[in-house]
Amino acid sequence: MTSESRIGIMGHHYRRILFFLLVLLTTLGAMSLLSVAFQDGGTRPHELVMLGLYAILTLWISASFWTATIGFAMLVTGRDHYAIANADTRAVGAAPSGPFKTALVMPVYNEDPVRVFAGLRAMWQSLVETGQQDGFEVFVVSDTRDPDIWVEEELLWRRWAKEMGHPARVFYRNRVENTSRKSGNIADFCRRWGGRYRYMIVLDADSIMAGDTLVEMVARMERNPKVALIQVPPVPVNRSSLFSRMLQFAGSLYGRMFTAGLSYWQLGTSNFWGHNAIIRVKPFADHCGLPKLPGREPFGGEILSHDFVEAALLRRAGWRVWLAYDLGGSYEEIPPTLIDYAKRDRRWCQGNLQHSRLVFARGFKPLSRIHFAMGVMSYMASPLWLIFLVVTGVAAYFQSLVEPVYFFGNNILPVWPETYTVEMTTVLWVTLTMLFLPKILALVLLAAKPALSRQFGGLVRATLSVLTESLFSVLLAPVLMLFQSKFVLAILLRQNVGWPAQQRGDHQTGFAEAFGTHLSHTLIAVVVGFLSYRYVPSFFWWFTPVLAGLALSIPVSMITSRVWLGQLARRAGIFLTPEETAQPRVLQLLEQNLERAGTPLCTTATGGDLWYRAVVDPCAYALHASLLPDETPNRRRRHYLEGLIFQLQDEGLGSLKPNEKRALVSHRDGLFELHTLLWAAAQPPSAGQIAGVAANSGTVHQ
Repeated sequence: MTSESRIGIMGHHYRRILFFLLVLLTTLGAMSLLSVAFQDGGTRPHELVMLGLYAILTLWISASFWTATIGFAMLVTGRDHYAIANADTRAVGAAPSGPFKTALVMPVYNEDPVRVFAGLRAMWQSLVETGQQDGFEVFVVSDTRDPDIWVEEELLWRRWAKEMGHPARVFYRNRVENTSRKSGNIADFCRRWGGRYRYMIVLDADSIMAGDTLVEMVARMERNPKVALIQVPPVPVNRSSLFSRMLQFAGSLYGRMFTAGLSYWQLGTSNFWGHNAIIRVKPFADHCGLPKLPGREPFGGEILSHDFVEAALLRRAGWRVWLAYDLGGSYEEIPPTLIDYAKRDRRWCQGNLQHSRLVFARGFKPLSRIHFAMGVMSYMASPLWLIFLVVTGVAAYFQSLVEPVYFFGNNILPVWPETYTVEMTTVLWVTLTMLFLPKILALVLLAAKPALSRQFGGLVRATLSVLTESLFSVLLAPVLMLFQSKFVLAILLRQNVGWPAQQRGDHQTGFAEAFGTHLSHTLIAVVVGFLSYRYVPSFFWWFTPVLAGLALSIPVSMITSRVWLGQLARRAGIFLTPEETAQPRVLQLLEQNLERAGTPLCTTATGGDLWYRAVVDPCAYALHASLLPDETPNRRRRHYLEGLIFQLQDEGLGSLKPNEKRALVSHRDGLFELHTLLWAAAQPPSAGQIAGVAANSGTVHQ
């Protein structure tokens, strides 16, 4: 080992020691302040519970606080000698040689095909502008179950492939069975085609990455042959509702500090976020096969949040995983409303709680275990806060029975017994400082960098945006706390979660949806508010921020979902992001592609299901049949398909369920029989009917 390598390793250790020491000292300091309140008369059982809960929660908050603070220092100084951008380890490893290609892999599951292909086209167009497109190929690996979306994916893929010409650069396949969800989809790609590629850049259905970013990701992997994965932080973009624009602003402004801080202490043991990352295919295929956890779901069975586990497996095998916080040009789209955001959280919650099974599993690096624990805490923090508030309220009630509580009098501020004052003041100010100081540091960063400040609309507008975002954060936090607590409870009761497609496009929350979702939150606020005001008025006044968020959950959920309010805020310069101030080229290309796709290309629509086009349209039939996998005829399956064909003939398209439609177009022999039967009929489908089915998707007849 060279002296330079030893210095680098020592620097890594010093960074982590400093970070965890700061987190530990902050936690111990906060606990000591709280424990002072419990000294009089000894520590009672409920006080021990409060102290334990507060220790866990403060540890969690202080880790986030110091991550952001260190990230702020790194961005202000602009120096990071250990970042992957400055690393070049070709001298210490066998550098790969020879020509190679990188696959852009986009797994999809019942997503909007128009948006999927518009995004991929934008990335490819951006790559073409760099002149480096020859080193890349595109794979759309579909797990789509909806037969209409499936056929539309094929038609849009075929059109794009035809436009690109030869040699082939874009490929498509739809899996027969979507086992193991996204991780199984990626594993299937690695088994079938992984040997053709040195790297793969894994995308999500809403991912967008600039061409020069893709090229730089490959270059960094080439310079560092011992690195197996580089994660590029995605910035949220392209949504217009007030809720999503607040999240986009927060992600763009605060996210830079947090990702820089994460890179500071994670270094070569960083994490994988599931998309917008480049992966070295061979080590991934060799070491990242995911086992099934023992027991039944939700804690057993298939690993849902696979990305953390795959990063840990790579580190266990000796490979490095880095976070390229300095690399821009990486984007994603987020849920447009509070309710959609909570639905996405429900899917992730079960996967993250599964990681509790892996924290103490053999072979993982200590930092990988910390990643697992942090994944669990990202959802367990909410029920722990809820329990802490309940225990604090109960303690305040019993204390009020033996000691008088004075709120009104000659004092402007309430006068409470000393123990209660110290306890609540400690919880309030220590927590608020660690939660809100990073927001202030973000504004300091803008003040120190005028060019960056202008990208957020200037310091004055950015300050107003931070204040408004902070106000809404206070209102939304209690609602998200109850959402996540409910999710955790459901999982602990072994209620499994499905794999629904995400709502990605802008839409607005109506009163009926908001009322049905948030009525329980409002009732909790009313009941708890009444009881606390009636029996412990001092606690009520401390508790008003939480109660206000829950009581106003219905109107806040509706208001924040409004697109016109988001657009009004943008015109006023509120919640501006650099991507809105000066739209990146790749996002311009995406917008242009979506506008073109939205223009009707065939105007003779007469209705009909799109999947039916693969049955009656000879061109679509030939394309779809050619993409179906080879299979051995099965007599039972043939009888089932014949029954569906008779049902279609006798009762029409409307009589078939989605799974029955998929069955008809999933098997080559049944599809051939149906196609032949329809065209051999006395009145075969007319050209107008075929054109109508084709126009149903807004695509031209191929």
